[in-house]
Parts: sequence; C-alpha cells; structure tokens
Amino acid sequence: MSVSDTRLGHITHRFAELEARLGSGTLEGADFIAASRDYAELEPVARIAQEIAAMREEITSLAALDDPDMRELAEEELARINAALPEAEHRLAIAMLPRDSADSRPAMLEIRAGTGGDEAALFAADLFRMYEKYAVEQGWRVEVVSVNANDIGGYKEVVANVAGNGVFAKLKFESGVHRVQRVPVTESGGRIHTSAATVAVLPEPDEVDVRIEDKDLKIDVYRASGAGGQHVNTTDSAVRITHLPTGTVVTCQDGRSQHKNKDKAMQVLRARLFEAQRDAAQGEEAEARKAMVGSGDRSERIRTYNFPQGRVTDHRINLTLHRLPEVLEGVGLGELVDALIAEDQAKRLASMDG
Repeated sequence: MSVSDTRLGHITHRFAELEARLGSGTLEGADFIAASRDYAELEPVARIAQEIAAMREEITSLAALDDPDMRELAEEELARINAALPEAEHRLAIAMLPRDSADSRPAMLEIRAGTGGDEAALFAADLFRMYEKYAVEQGWRVEVVSVNANDIGGYKEVVANVAGNGVFAKLKFESGVHRVQRVPVTESGGRIHTSAATVAVLPEPDEVDVRIEDKDLKIDVYRASGAGGQHVNTTDSAVRITHLPTGTVVTCQDGRSQHKNKDKAMQVLRARLFEAQRDAAQGEEAEARKAMVGSGDRSERIRTYNFPQGRVTDHRINLTLHRLPEVLEGVGLGELVDALIAEDQAKRLASMDG
C-alpha cells in the first residue's frame, strides 16, 4: 500500500506543528495533556513518514546522477533503497490504521473460574500467574485489586490493574473463554477433565471519561469472608457498590481498610462503565468488528491449553504452539499476542484495500 506524498506532507506538517506547540511552553492543563497525547500517537507514524520521504528524495537524486564514475555505486544504492521502500511503506500503512483510542491505556484484568469447580479455580490462578509473568517481561506493573480464593490455592475470581506502556493494545485480544484439558490434582482416577475460565480485559478510564454521581451509588459494607488474613470476619471492611442506573455491582474485600476497598471497587466500577460506553459507541461498527480477530465477546472460546499434549491452540487464528510450559511462564505468551496483533492488522489493511 503506497502512501501519497500529499498524505506524507500532512503527517509531517502536523507533527512539526505539535512539536513546536509543546516546545513553546505556552500549553497548560488539559491543552497540554491533549497535545501530548496527540504527539505520542502521531510520533511513530511521523518517524516512518520522515524515513520514507528521505528514501524517496534519495531515489530522485541518485536517478539524476550523471557522473559515470559514480554510476555503478548509485545503481547499487538505488537497488537497495527500492528494495527497502515497500517494507517501510507497509510499516507506515500499519502505523496509519485507525487506532483504538484506548490502546495506550492501562487495563483492568478480570479472571473468573468457569465450569469445572476447584479445577477451574486452579486454572484461573494459573492464567493470572501467566499474565503476571508476561507483565514482568513487558516492564509493566500488576496490582491486585480484588481476589476471591478457594482453600486449595485457586481463584474463583481475581481482578488486577495492569499499568505500563501499551497494556490494552497487547492484552485486549485475551478477552474470552480459556479452556484447559488436564488431569486435575483432585482427580484420583487419572482421567482428563475439561475446565474453563473467563478473561476480561477492560481499558482503564481517566476520571474525566466516566462521570459517576454519588446519588447513583448504593454502598454497603460488611464483614469479609473466605480465604484471607487474620483480619477476615473481624471488621466491616468489605465493600459492595451498586451503580443504580445500570445495575452494575462491584465488591471488594481484599484490603484491610474499608477506605481502600471502596477506592478499589470504584476503580473497577469506572472501568466497567467505561467499557459499556465503548460498547454502545461501537454498536454501529459491530458487524465490522466481528471480522476482526477478537470481538471482545467474553462467551467466545478463544484458546485451549492441552496439558497431556503440551500444546496451546488459539482457535481464532488456528495457531498451535507445542510449548505449553513456556506460554504459562509468560515468555511464550508473547508469540501468541504478536500473532494476534499481526492478524488483526492484516485483516484491517485488507478491509481498507477492499
């Protein structure tokens, strides 16, 4: 996909304009934040655009070279640049694809045990550890917001905030049903069981993105229960928040402090309401989104982890890796994430060409 000189000119001009405004020291508050965000989004596109513009200028000047002594060198250089140009233009086409405005945001990661009882809860804990290890590889920070554990080290539900560079862009294709096939530690007969856990990845909004009125909230406090520290069942530290207009309910009982639990529950509530807003806004594009790699539908079975055969299969792109331990250690997960992003980009490029 070739990009016209006019389009390249517009990109580089807009980038230079933003660079000058940010460097002027005259922007403050919301204006500075908005310009910084625009600059960060445009920078990768502008850098490739500058690279392509320089390559095209070089092609023009080399083609016009008359010196016979330099002709052979010029032709070699021309061949090299002409070979490199399509790859640079492809990178630019990908960089110019419409971006999800939430891609650069931190995310709320929610994992819930599905069918399979204790084994599903153990699998949910395995998935959470996988994402924790992948986050370390990416230089991200993971903070547990809420956890509901069972007695054997599994998680009925765990919610965590993942902060860092490009978190949502990389994790958004993880939403859906993850299925595991293995012999449970609780199974004495050695039979393979199939269990499942649901993963939801929600972009985390800024406070200005979601306005929540106090009058729309019903807040209940109660004594925490279940696996936990010595403080459990001794104080009313657990918090349940109901958002009355939407009926959304969030509970948090992980922290010792009622105040901290309330803050964390509000964080989760804000992320869920923001996701509902995004879903409503994208309703018109629902058909188009179905063609992409991940619709974000949490009832969609997306991946199977088969322990007896040591393989992981992503059903959306028909990719199987026979390296299950590496995937669960986080290192191999990167290969799946990169393949999903590449497939999504290819489909979106094809739909634009069509």
